[in-house]
This record gives sequence, structure tokens and C-alpha cells, in this order.
Amino acid sequence: MLEAVINVSEGRDDRIIDAIGGAAGRTLLDVHRDPDHHRSVFTLAASDPGTTEAAARRLAGVALADLDINRHDGVHPRVGILDVVPFVALDPTPDDIAGRAATAFGHWLASVHAVPVFFYGGASPEGHDLPTIRSGAFTFIAPDCGPSTPHPRFGATVVGSRPPLIAVNVELESRDLSAARRIAGAVRERDGGLPGVRTLGLALPTADAVQVSMNLVDLPATGIEVACRTVADQARQLGIEVRRIELVGLMPASEFRRCSAEFLAWAGLTEAATVEARAR
Repeated sequence: MLEAVINVSEGRDDRIIDAIGGAAGRTLLDVHRDPDHHRSVFTLAASDPGTTEAAARRLAGVALADLDINRHDGVHPRVGILDVVPFVALDPTPDDIAGRAATAFGHWLASVHAVPVFFYGGASPEGHDLPTIRSGAFTFIAPDCGPSTPHPRFGATVVGSRPPLIAVNVELESRDLSAARRIAGAVRERDGGLPGVRTLGLALPTADAVQVSMNLVDLPATGIEVACRTVADQARQLGIEVRRIELVGLMPASEFRRCSAEFLAWAGLTEAATVEARAR
């Protein structure tokens, strides 16, 4: 099974979000929309890799037809309308299937829509990761294909292949952005925290709260339960409680099975939140 997790810089207009998701047809497993991030995550998967690739292209076409990066004002970092497009080979599908799909999608996007494309992860010839591209795009890192400058409406797109990861937000009972950033720094791998954890502390105006937004990119090293409990522990040291756990997209069934029943109940997670259950 080949999965595509397409991050689009639009999280507020339900009409547009529904149209974008509808373009994926039966491959669409989940849509996660966030008005504060101003971002939606579309999870696609099919047993035939070509079906996933075709659905991703249809979805991209609709997103690019309706949106303009110049009107975007969300709190989440982004380089373009079709911001990040990772392909994921789900076991037992070979990893090179995802790499080939990412490369083909990137060259198609650059050729058909004139969008500059940066490859990351398994699709990057230089082995660039996503944070490196976000910080260096158009400065010390040139696009791998397409124009050398951002598209005036669409910006750029980062396309890659990667292992399964989990994106999860821990919303706090607080409006203290400095506290959220302090907690994020305590759990972030780069700053000496948990292995494979990338974090941001973000304000949520519509929720009147702050959150620690995490990408768990090395699940064998740090799973969702350890990451979320660590954030909760750090927050309590500052006198702050967790309001809710928000899974962004879906999680692998193997990671769900690693979690304790107590954690699943606290986080409000069920097996229906796994890729495999949704695909069935």
C-alpha cells in the first residue's frame, strides 16, 4: 500500500477543502483541517501505487486552481500552497516504491504547474530533511526541478518519501506562548530532548490557548505515548495542564498497539485513527 499525506495551506474554507479532498476519490482516508494553522492534511492510500499517484495529482490540481499563497496567514510554517507532499510505503510495500512516486510527482508538478520542487528524505539526492529545506529554500538550497524562484501564486512544494511518522498536537490550558515554546524546546531532539521529535510552540487564537505541535519522525525511538506524556510532565512543572491531544491525520496500527489502554483513553484515540483501519 502506498500512502500520500498532502499538506495544503488552507484550513478555513470548508467548500474549498471539501472540493480538494473530493478530487482524491476513494483513496481519501482522512482530512484534518485547522483554522489556526490555516492548513489541511489529506491522507490518501491505495494498494496500487499508481492509483495513489493519480489521486495525488488530481488533488494537487484542484488545490492550485483555488488558492493563492499571498492570502495565507496561518501560524504554521509553509513554503507554498501545496506545501509538503510525502509518499509513504506501508509494510510490506518496498520503500523504493515511495521514492519513485515522489520523484515522478515532483517532476510532474514542476512541468505541468511550473511550481519549484524541493525533494527531501528518500527522494533527495543530497539527503536533505524537511527542516533543512524550510530554512534554506531559495537561499543556500536551490529547487531540484522547476523554476528557480517561487511561483507568484503557489510558492513552492517540498516532495519526499519517508517512513511512517505521527503528527500530534498537545493543546494546553494556557495562553502563555513562551511556556509552550519552552516546553517544545525541552522535548525537541535538536535541543537535547527526545530522539526523533520535532516541535513548535504555537498560539491558537480561535481556541484561546497554546499548543505544542510535534512531528515524531523516528517512532521506534520515541512513540506517541512517550512524547505526549513528556509534554504533559513538562507542562505540569510550569503549573499547566493538558487540554486535549489532537492527532493530525492517521497513525500506523503498529504504533497504536504499542500504546497503553490508559494513554489511549486519556488521548481519546481509537483503532479507527489508524491508517490500516481506515483503509479497510
